[in-house]
Amino acid sequence: MFVVTGGAGFIGSNIVAALEDRGLGDVAVCDSFGGGEKWRNLAKRELAAVVPPEHLFAFLESTSAPIDVVFHMGAISATTETNADLVIDNNFRLSLQLWEWCARRQVRLIYASSAATYGDGSQGFIDDDRSPALARLRPLNVYGWSKHLFDRRVARLIATGAPTPPQWVGLKFFNVYGPNEYHKDAQQSVVAQIHPTAAAGHPARLFKSHHPEYADGGQLRDFVWIEDCVDVILWLLDHPSVSGLYNLGTGRARCFADLAGAVYHALGKTPLIEYVPTPEAIRDRYQYFTEADMSRLHAAGYPKDRFTSLEDGVTQYVQGFLSAPDRYR
Repeated sequence: MFVVTGGAGFIGSNIVAALEDRGLGDVAVCDSFGGGEKWRNLAKRELAAVVPPEHLFAFLESTSAPIDVVFHMGAISATTETNADLVIDNNFRLSLQLWEWCARRQVRLIYASSAATYGDGSQGFIDDDRSPALARLRPLNVYGWSKHLFDRRVARLIATGAPTPPQWVGLKFFNVYGPNEYHKDAQQSVVAQIHPTAAAGHPARLFKSHHPEYADGGQLRDFVWIEDCVDVILWLLDHPSVSGLYNLGTGRARCFADLAGAVYHALGKTPLIEYVPTPEAIRDRYQYFTEADMSRLHAAGYPKDRFTSLEDGVTQYVQGFLSAPDRYR
């Protein structure tokens, strides 16, 4: 059996779909759904169990089916969340409990870290998983700090020879976009947010630059198509000897103006963009550049040297999902 925490979320539900497509066996999802339409992310899936987060460890202890891998994607992922106690409880304490359970039971663990751990990028975007390198990073928000805190604890456990899962992998996801992110509201990718506006022929709104080295719309991000992320995860599943903390991006930063233009072009329309001031609440913590260094993952044996281009990924997303009658995977 495979267990996917956060399995009804964006990345988690895409992992569940990929596992089902492969026919690898039973999949159990741990997540909460609320009153919205998050459930639609799993509406096409066959599941062995749906477990509330507060019952996760009781389920892990009680299930009779052997658990092969835990994919830990569950987290409070909003970068604007300010309740630090809530974030730490979900993103650090629960993750540490799950690590300890997997180590004790010798179950493989693949978990979600984040590019938010890199902060303003002044220390670069190299996924060095040793304690001294991690200690130099300064996340800009409590979400990034919570992920960084867990990465650092894992590094310390490894360095001191503490028990570990037989395979452990942390993935520092960069700016992922793709189907099943619609429940995230303001935390959706820019592709999903501007698609309705672009489809209606209206101008998309992007943030102005408040940095002298970047033009309006010239802020750079490493945008990565969800299918590339799933491909890496399935490769890790097939290579249980690979452990470590790895970046997951394309290795090539692109600007927001290019991203918006790709949405319009996928719709067969001429790009229209308006620039609005970056909200003051996030202006001093705004990242102007992120770009994953992917050399460690390739050195570990991952064979694909090129990820899906921004234009191809956005076209697949817009035409295959956002503009389709059924936008869910």
